[in-house]
Amino acid sequence: MKLLFDENLSPRLVAGLSDVFPGPVHVRDVGLSRATDAAIWGYAQDHSPTIVSKDSDFHQANFLRGPPPKVVWIRRGNCTTADIEALLRSSRTEILAFGSDVEAAFLALS
Repeated sequence: MKLLFDENLSPRLVAGLSDVFPGPVHVRDVGLSRATDAAIWGYAQDHSPTIVSKDSDFHQANFLRGPPPKVVWIRRGNCTTADIEALLRSSRTEILAFGSDVEAAFLALS
């Protein structure tokens, strides 16, 4: 399962989580810095990563359009990159199960 971190998450998550989620990328790594949500959505549809974001717009898009792509929504207010990394690490089993579930489209973590 490949993760695509949205602009609102630190690019440092790529290196910080590559040992537990192989091949993660940040939107800036694929030429999508400052891209619209629609452009990120389109990229994810074409390349099959799961979008990871703190942006509720991806939740709404997923609800309206359905997958692909899958979306992991991080429902935390102001927090550090270390907090986000810890959340994703502690939720690894749940995230991988979500990725394997062909019917699942959306996962909220808090």
